[in-house]
Amino acid sequence: MNMHIKIPSDRLGAVIGPSGEMKKLLEERCGVTLEIDSESGSVNVVAKDDALEAMRVMDVVRAIGRGFSPERALPLLDDEMLMLDVLDLSKLVGTKNDMTRIKGRIIGKEGKTREIMESLTSAKVSVYGKTVAILGYPEQIRIVRAAIEMLMDGAPHGSVYSFLEKKHRELAKVEMEGRPEL
Repeated sequence: MNMHIKIPSDRLGAVIGPSGEMKKLLEERCGVTLEIDSESGSVNVVAKDDALEAMRVMDVVRAIGRGFSPERALPLLDDEMLMLDVLDLSKLVGTKNDMTRIKGRIIGKEGKTREIMESLTSAKVSVYGKTVAILGYPEQIRIVRAAIEMLMDGAPHGSVYSFLEKKHRELAKVEMEGRPEL
């Protein structure tokens, strides 16, 4: 099975890793071959046996391509409930100025808003290019998406933080009641 993904060429180095270590790790651990074209930013994942493993490698490559470090993306290989969700802001905002403003609101001053989203939901958030990528479990992704939509709609940061704190308490309550963790 052969899968193809195109990522920004400035992120290819992160997929390959120092001395090719990341590429080698993905290939050996998952039984795939990565064919990387530095000119076009194209990555082909050739599965030797397991198509599911190839799909997981695709998710890792996609996450790295959307700005996550390899260390933050690797858990996608181990946990099948972990998901990557990519929001394309260019489809949601009009002008370049709006894009800059929205990205600034999502990141916050010195990264504070992104950091709060991550700490209260345990999801990982990356703002890169025209996208926001969220790495987490389905419920975490839902909460972060809702917070991002609130920010895009112009809600004050304080209101978004209150929303995130409320959802954080709800998630903690569910975990304490003994239900399986999301």
